[in-house]
Amino acid sequence: MSYRKQFIVKPGEKVNLHKIDPSFKDKHESHEKALPKIVEHIGRMDKLQYLLYADGNHSLLVVLQALDAAGKDGVIRHLFSGMNPQGTSVFGFKQPSNDEIAHDFLWRAHLRSPSKGETVIFNRSHYEDVLVVRVHKLIEKSEWSTHYQLINDFESMLSYNGTRILKFFLHISQEEQLSRFKQRLEDPARNWKISYSDYSERKLWPDYIEAYEDALEHTSTQHAPWYIIPANHKWFRDLAISEIIADTLEDMGLKLPSPHVDLDEIRNNYHAAEFEQAKQNNKKS
Repeated sequence: MSYRKQFIVKPGEKVNLHKIDPSFKDKHESHEKALPKIVEHIGRMDKLQYLLYADGNHSLLVVLQALDAAGKDGVIRHLFSGMNPQGTSVFGFKQPSNDEIAHDFLWRAHLRSPSKGETVIFNRSHYEDVLVVRVHKLIEKSEWSTHYQLINDFESMLSYNGTRILKFFLHISQEEQLSRFKQRLEDPARNWKISYSDYSERKLWPDYIEAYEDALEHTSTQHAPWYIIPANHKWFRDLAISEIIADTLEDMGLKLPSPHVDLDEIRNNYHAAEFEQAKQNNKKS
């Protein structure tokens, strides 16, 4: 079974994250065994992103959501580094600026949404307004509960305009998160990532799980599906996500556009003349 079918949240499906094993790794025994497939999928992504950019009629939006240390940065670094930066960008959703707060909660997401031909990755996203905002009770339930439909309408509009949307929830266990925090404490190259909030937020784990379950259930649609990715094993996370992205891009039927000029005319009238001039210049030198 493809990972698109295995990990998708079907529209309206009830989600229970406690029943999904974050350590799942399918038939793959290790990173070493899975690596050839990961490399294959990344290669497919690179070629297909070139077609997406050249075609210029569609775009791709990848949304990454997760609890702290689940690997959003790792996914971006491992899977998208091979893509052409001319047609790829990443936007991280941190605490909103004063300008962003002055607009509706979807404004900054719309501002950063991909133009045609472009691939954009959201590191966290507009879903923060039904996750962090909800868990920390920054607004009333009567307000954040209306955001689900507004998000669905927003994503429907993007889809109508030619944007393919893929949303990934990176699912890790509490034990795995604590283990990764310990690695950050012990590795000088990762010390900068540690904050007091990493540990204080752990007390809110059940609230976050409930918020994620509701968000996944209410906003996984046919045009903007959610995928729950077992992420305790970083390499399996990369394997599943790369396969889903590559398969989705392939299904879009992307093709190179036809030339906008007469190639024979350029070959016969321009290129030949330029080539002859270059030969003459070479003789003179």
